Amino acid sequence: MSYYIRLGLILFLIAAVASAVLAFINGLTEPIIIENQIQLEIQARQVVLPQADTFEYVEDELPYYRGLDEDGNIVGYTFMAVGSGYSGDIDTMVGLTDEMIVSNIQVIQQTETPGLGANCTRPEFTEQYQDLDAEQVKIERDGGKVETITGATITARAVSNSISEAMIQMKKQLEAAPKINIEPDIEEAA
Repeated sequence: MSYYIRLGLILFLIAAVASAVLAFINGLTEPIIIENQIQLEIQARQVVLPQADTFEYVEDELPYYRGLDEDGNIVGYTFMAVGSGYSGDIDTMVGLTDEMIVSNIQVIQQTETPGLGANCTRPEFTEQYQDLDAEQVKIERDGGKVETITGATITARAVSNSISEAMIQMKKQLEAAPKINIEPDIEEAA
């Protein structure tokens, strides 16, 4: 009996040491992973809305960034659209012009099947979204203008639907936002 207790105690110690080492390594790498993710999102914003010089964060139901030119004028918006694909969530950075038309998209994180759904990151797929509005950002089978990826309809539909739904939500948020009068009042200037 004491032999089994000794084996159990040894196994427990090995598991405790392994857990402590993993927790320590996780503590060291987590800030690096978070910083890399932030940098990836910054780069993606610049890719999907290249006409913007700076980005201003807006906290809302769907958080987004206003893209501003060098004079501080709004040239568009960027936001993250998240859809459930075949193997997991697909995070897509979307750039919109100020007329609510897709400027560009970039899939920044996905776990889809290599050679099939993972093709959602290729330019042949992402470039289809340029110059489309919320109604057109659907796969062809659903009445939109986006061609599916061969063998990965679930992935294409997840990307398209997440973008379309987020665009509709963005439009509602922008319509509900208070308008800022940028031009001076004529009576005040006199």
